Amino acid sequence: MLALDQINADQPLILKELDWAEQELLPSLSPPCPSWRQDVSLECKFSPEDTQAHAWTTYYYDLLQCTLQQEGLPETVDRTKEPRTGFSSGDVTICILGSPTSYLSVLLEGSSQCPGNMLLCLSPSWLAKVPSEQHPSESSLLVSKAVSFELGGRTCLDEFSPPRRVTYFMGSFGPCKEHGQSAGELARDLDCPTGGSGELACLLEDKLLTRQLLDQRAQVGVPPTLAFTFKRLRPLRDFTTECSVRMVELSGKEGQENLIQEEIEAFLQGSAMEPYSQVVVKPSGWRWSGTHAVTFHAKVEQAAVLQAVLALLETLEEEESALLDAFIPTACLTQPESPNSTSPSSTSPRPDLAIRICTVVCRSWGDQPLLSQVVCGVGRADKPLKHQAMVPQSLESGLRQQGMTDEAQLAAIHAQVKHKAEAAMTAFLEMEAGLSVEQRGGRQAQTDVIGVDFLLTSSEQVLQLMALEMNSQLCLETCALFESMGQAVGIPAGKSSRPLVETMLRRTQCHLMEGKHVLVIGAGGVSKKFVWEAARAYGLKIHLVESDPNHFASQLVQTFIHYDTTEHKRDEEHAQRLVALVRERGLHLDGCLSYWDDCMVLTALVCEQLGLRCSPVAAMRVAKQKSRTHQHLLRRRKEAPLGWTSEALYAVPCCHLENHTDVERAARHLSFPGVMKLEYGAGAVGVKLVEDVQQCHLHFEKISRDLREDADHPGIGLGWGNAMLLMEYVSGTEHDVDIVIYDGRMLAAFVSDNGPTRVPHFTETAACMPTCLAPDREAQLVRAAYQCCLGCGLTNGIFNVELKLTASGPKLIEINPRMGGFYLRDWIQEIYGVDIMLASVMVACGVPPLLPAHAQPRTHLVGVMCVVSQHLKALKSTASLETLQALHERGIIRLNLLEDELVDREYEEPYCNVACASPSRREACLKLLSVCQVLGIDSPHYPVTYFLSHFK
Repeated sequence: MLALDQINADQPLILKELDWAEQELLPSLSPPCPSWRQDVSLECKFSPEDTQAHAWTTYYYDLLQCTLQQEGLPETVDRTKEPRTGFSSGDVTICILGSPTSYLSVLLEGSSQCPGNMLLCLSPSWLAKVPSEQHPSESSLLVSKAVSFELGGRTCLDEFSPPRRVTYFMGSFGPCKEHGQSAGELARDLDCPTGGSGELACLLEDKLLTRQLLDQRAQVGVPPTLAFTFKRLRPLRDFTTECSVRMVELSGKEGQENLIQEEIEAFLQGSAMEPYSQVVVKPSGWRWSGTHAVTFHAKVEQAAVLQAVLALLETLEEEESALLDAFIPTACLTQPESPNSTSPSSTSPRPDLAIRICTVVCRSWGDQPLLSQVVCGVGRADKPLKHQAMVPQSLESGLRQQGMTDEAQLAAIHAQVKHKAEAAMTAFLEMEAGLSVEQRGGRQAQTDVIGVDFLLTSSEQVLQLMALEMNSQLCLETCALFESMGQAVGIPAGKSSRPLVETMLRRTQCHLMEGKHVLVIGAGGVSKKFVWEAARAYGLKIHLVESDPNHFASQLVQTFIHYDTTEHKRDEEHAQRLVALVRERGLHLDGCLSYWDDCMVLTALVCEQLGLRCSPVAAMRVAKQKSRTHQHLLRRRKEAPLGWTSEALYAVPCCHLENHTDVERAARHLSFPGVMKLEYGAGAVGVKLVEDVQQCHLHFEKISRDLREDADHPGIGLGWGNAMLLMEYVSGTEHDVDIVIYDGRMLAAFVSDNGPTRVPHFTETAACMPTCLAPDREAQLVRAAYQCCLGCGLTNGIFNVELKLTASGPKLIEINPRMGGFYLRDWIQEIYGVDIMLASVMVACGVPPLLPAHAQPRTHLVGVMCVVSQHLKALKSTASLETLQALHERGIIRLNLLEDELVDREYEEPYCNVACASPSRREACLKLLSVCQVLGIDSPHYPVTYFLSHFK
């Protein structure tokens, strides 16, 4: 049988906690004669400990060394004689207060992304709260001593002088048994993000509350439960209906025997209890977390059940509960025969086995739950399993051991575990969102990870999952132990902790950027609307420079500076004037950037004069002019270091065109077919495939006549002039690489695929992400994008690099020296949980973004562009903006609006992008095709099937 807690049913009820902390005894460590140094400095001179607290600090240090030893990692180095200095308020400092066994996997995973900034505190005395400078009602947390985790599992005991300011705090938030001050007390009302709080832990460890959440909000099956409570927790007051959990609120401890007896009799004789023969009596409340105050009884022994409930109620405090629930039998699976058996009679009798399924669910980007690990424990059915008494193994191994070999059934159970575990966390997060700041324990307090336990049972020969409980640490420890065991045979570790670490890094970076003053030059169009919304959400102070005095963004920023920058040939003059305006207004800027192509060189000039971080002006000029980009890279052919591939390998021969004489000269030096485009253009406006010199002259004449100045087609770069270029045509598949570079180091890169463009104008039709390419081909694109950026001198920023992948490798189309446009920011955030908009602000402010080294995609997105020339009728009827927005709200499509008016122009740009998401690319393509057919986007003249044909 599988139960929530383990105790001998023959023993009397024990209401005292049976752990060593309550008895003020320290557990023993093995080996008795440690091989690590004992003469390390564990005292904190700012906050001396008493004898008992210091004994606990020493114990936790020894436990860390023992754990490191078992992991094959080196002993901690004591560096306290030389305190570390030089830290600033902008440095990442992620601090964890708790047992090394609980958080070692988190610290090791985090150290691979921000080495030296993942800190483990073994004592609350190593931390101190001081009044917050930015938020008077809150406190800042300072750390003066900690164990720092470096690359490769190296650890160091460090002191910090002055103390470091913590930017993210997590710990064991339950009741403190070993120290005078708890992690929950330290976490209360901090100005930095916390991965929980004492108040939230109190709710998470309350079995009655979480069982009601599982039952009513998450729609996850739980054991039939009868609960008696003296005073409801505040969140329990929201539950008015009863499903599998019935709650009886008692008015006091005296005179309630008759009511309790009647409720117990009704519960035991009710239909919900018919399938079960045993019941469990146990307390609910965080004071009881980790205790053994549990008894088991036969259902028919109603008198014994009543006495057990009454005895338990006598010990409870307000807001605690006594639970009576069904003792659920595990599903009976066919067990495989012994491989050495020759006949049924030769097989020894085997006991029935039970499986406890243990899951870790993390809060991911957008407050979405993400299952990070599933393991299970197998044990005798007559000896219920607890976390501390089970050897973890994969769920697949546990089920196969019981005889389940059908792959479809195994996959179905895993899918059900994922669905129910994530639904459980969703229910808890929704409840948490309804709490006040005080009830959560602070403005920045939220639950970032939970564990959910299940058992596999059956009803009418159908296997079902039943949720047992939620917890804050037990499942994380169990899954970390499983991964630790796997390292010995080459199984990569960190899966359970990786999403949690990503959340830690994301939240700490948001905290560091809160209140930063950023100058943004150029507002762009409606496609950039997300910038202003995101800036508000991140707490950024945006000071916007824009040529249009009536731009909608003027009402969405901290400061609006109207200044006409459209004539970009005068950018040096504009830069001087803008710097003067900044100083006149007394703005103290942390960074300056632009998301608009036209303004990138101007932005670099302003940064140069203000001493702010940006790529050099010369590099921006090289990247801004397309032919100059390729010619610059080609000239670097002889400058590549020995053993390195030159970035010239990726450049394509091209020529700058300002008149018809230039056209003739270019035609003599280049091979046809070729591609003509505007030197400073954007959005593929004016691009055309040309077959000979005559077509070149005709297209040059047409563009020179139609697109002369910015007013002819705003937003495509005509403020720089209408010069053109001719480049040789390159065949192959087209791809975008959005790359993050800080101080010349590539921090992340995201590759997307484009479908076949509409020839002869090369307008984009479709795209997908993640890429369909094999890893080695994807790596070629990333290296090519990185080398081309560095080759042009682009050393700081987010850059969008367009390439074609030919049979012989990547070829550069162009570099956009700003964050990718259209849908790319939205898609990268949805798929990888990385906001390149925030990353661009961080780079501009001199704060290196901490991004996942190898981000794993959460979904697949496939989308098509809608253009007015092909879809005007549909966009006014079946695919109207109202219809598309409604489908977006329902999660059927993902809509990115790129224009705010339905204007049919000869030189057109996409109106919007319609995409569909799915766990697999094939499913996403089929879903999108179906949507496009229903909405009228697919047609013989706009064949979506063909546009999606590359995504295989």
